[in-house]
Amino acid sequence: MTDTLSKLAELIEQRKHASPESSYVAKLQHSGLNKILEKVGEEAIETILAARDVEHGASKDKLIYETADLWFHTLVMLAQFDCTPSQVLIELERRFGVSGLQEKAARG
Repeated sequence: MTDTLSKLAELIEQRKHASPESSYVAKLQHSGLNKILEKVGEEAIETILAARDVEHGASKDKLIYETADLWFHTLVMLAQFDCTPSQVLIELERRFGVSGLQEKAARG
């Protein structure tokens, strides 16, 4: 799993410097942060709607598809700030063994 995220992050990093006419990632990067955030928000909503559909008996396939889109656009957003999936994974690992309620309370 980590290997897939790493490969995708590498590809995004390479493509963010490509011509916007030849790369969707470059086009997003060239359009600026607001466009990237718009796409993350759009994909989050589509993921939520797909989850609601699954709750009502729809196939999980669309939920998986929309989640993949959300993850992809989130990786593009992270790349905008030179952040990597490994940094997110390290943060998730840090939280192991900590109750979600404790972690939330510690945020103040």
